[in-house]
Amino acid sequence: MQWLEMMGIGKPFEKIGDSCLSFLEQGGRMGIFLFSCLLNLIKPPYPIFPVIRQAHFIGVRSVFVIIFTGAFTGMVLGLQGYYTLTKFGSEGLLGSAVALSLIRELGPVLTALMVVGRAGSAICAEIGIMRNSEQIDALECMAIDPYKYLLAPKFLAGIITVPLLTCIFDVIGILGGYLVGVVMLDVNGGTFFQGMYASVEWQDVEMGLVKSLVFGLLIIWISTAKGYFLHLEKTGGFGAEGVSRTTTDAVVLSSVSILVWDYLISAIML
Repeated sequence: MQWLEMMGIGKPFEKIGDSCLSFLEQGGRMGIFLFSCLLNLIKPPYPIFPVIRQAHFIGVRSVFVIIFTGAFTGMVLGLQGYYTLTKFGSEGLLGSAVALSLIRELGPVLTALMVVGRAGSAICAEIGIMRNSEQIDALECMAIDPYKYLLAPKFLAGIITVPLLTCIFDVIGILGGYLVGVVMLDVNGGTFFQGMYASVEWQDVEMGLVKSLVFGLLIIWISTAKGYFLHLEKTGGFGAEGVSRTTTDAVVLSSVSILVWDYLISAIML
């Protein structure tokens, strides 16, 4: 081993081992963090007003961007679906195509990505600044559990609001598809809704709801954990630069996790 070190051959292996150990440490830390947060969700007392405040921040303040995104997503689906289906003489299936695409895939995924960009980044930055300014340490010194006081309300609010936002996205998206397909391109309105009624089943709605629940949990978990463990980042977590870097990492990791879990849930439930 000494001659390997002298020749510089062992350094790449040392870096690989260090990276693996760091990854395992971070994975275990985030797993324990998730377990502690979920445990505090079911332990009394139950913080009603903090949950309402977080639900307003995550859900109500995201409604506009969800409506805007859902409307134009449905309009694009209606436009592209119409010109694709006309090649096969199947314009009557436009309602089915729009509804199934939104309910099973695009609704949960795009809603989660919008929530990550609007609320997840803000949550990570908030918790990270509290860690930097030692506010979390102050809570612990006052015998206040930060998991119960800070994190559990965010988890519950995220699990509740993301499925509701997904439902709003789906409804607005279907209306957008109706506007383009029926009003602008003269597809029969009865055929549009009848095809949607005949093709959409409860299993499709269930898949969308399960995805939105999982995505809501992933968003809050990653955003809060990244901010909470800001001081343990190997690349340096203190200061404004550390907060910005950690927030960027949280947004990227949340977005990638949403896409990965979208495939896994689809593969399991189909």
